Amino acid sequence: MKLGFIVNPIAGMGGKVGLKGTDGKEILEKARQLGAYPESPKKAKKALEILIPFMDEIELITCPGTMGEEEAIELGFTPKVIGEKKATVGPNDTEEAAAEMLDMGIDLLLFAGGDGTARNIYNVVGDKLPVIGIPAGVKIHSAVYANHPRNAGEVALKYLKGELETIREAEVMDIDEEAYRKGQITAKLYGYMNVPYQRQLVQSLKAGRPEQEESAQEAIADRIVSEMEEDVFYIIGSGTSIRPIMDKLELPNTLLGIDIVKNKELVASDVGEKQILDIIRGQKAKIIVTIIGGQGYIFGRGNQQLSGNVIRMVGKDNIRIVATKDKVVSLMGQPILVDTGDDEINKMFNGYARVLISYNEEIMYKVKGF
Repeated sequence: MKLGFIVNPIAGMGGKVGLKGTDGKEILEKARQLGAYPESPKKAKKALEILIPFMDEIELITCPGTMGEEEAIELGFTPKVIGEKKATVGPNDTEEAAAEMLDMGIDLLLFAGGDGTARNIYNVVGDKLPVIGIPAGVKIHSAVYANHPRNAGEVALKYLKGELETIREAEVMDIDEEAYRKGQITAKLYGYMNVPYQRQLVQSLKAGRPEQEESAQEAIADRIVSEMEEDVFYIIGSGTSIRPIMDKLELPNTLLGIDIVKNKELVASDVGEKQILDIIRGQKAKIIVTIIGGQGYIFGRGNQQLSGNVIRMVGKDNIRIVATKDKVVSLMGQPILVDTGDDEINKMFNGYARVLISYNEEIMYKVKGF
């Protein structure tokens, strides 16, 4: 079996430093200046590890350097490397690699990145062969990704062994990063790719927000504001479900970023991981987050600033999860998910957690940390 393996090594670098992505050379350079480091290669290895027992039966075809070669060799694979190693990696490199792999007749393409990477793959592959994405970006709206890097490896392994025959047409979505950084979400459907599908392993398309949720969000916001304690830092997560809290406080809100409030006053807005840690070190702090509708994540999608280090400093007991009933129902019984990239922190969440769903109503809901 021929498995194509492409890693976008810069995917996700902007997350922890609050840049909401790494599209464009200027943003990438800014991310590096802010101390960002590659996340994607580590996540790609988590997926490829699952295939180690099957490596003798796979012809692994990959790209030079951190685009796949280094990750594969570190795990003991002997890959066939195509193309030339380049000092910087961009969208064209992903597309060129995908095109060459397509010509070589690969059976499945396993790739690591975010929505921009999925677009690049789609531009070349379309519906010509099955693909599965390893989630490594900041904004992952597309449904072509597994819900965790290891599960991408599971999907690939099962498909190559003939144990997974269901193929689903999955959406390739992306948003305008420049507008995203200004708090505007402009998502666009680019097309569909064929994905080997198993419900527990592959993520859903990010769900939109029904208008009827607004009154429920207002009630949740009233409760959160009434609970706020003096001299406690409140780290306010991203998303439209959280925005009413800041509106109640009459404070500006970074819709797609992280803000910090103390004594109902804004301390800092649109902060990255390092700023959060510097502000709350040695102080009492709480995190308020919501669930991504349809996907179920509370950490690891669009809020990488709330890293394992931040969660460890705040403490699990100081995390407040809020979501409307509609958003919980949209999970269709699937658990809330945590994927911070820190295995110790992820596993800490396994079990059940309280979710505030209205002013006077909470439910216990299952949580799964990868």
